[in-house]
Amino acid sequence: MSAPPPERLLTIREVMARTSLSRSYIYALMRKGAFPDQRKLGHKCARWRESEVDAWARGSVT
Repeated sequence: MSAPPPERLLTIREVMARTSLSRSYIYALMRKGAFPDQRKLGHKCARWRESEVDAWARGSVT
């Protein structure tokens, strides 16, 4: 029995491609609490969880 694959982390460019939103609009939505928050991995490195972005795109974010 194998473990499920790890959660994929998306770059801002991948998030923009999946959502068809601009970088500035994504950050504006984040400030309003209307888009999944990024995960800071370093000083200049941030990623979004693929499952959270997909859930937001489907409109099933809680």
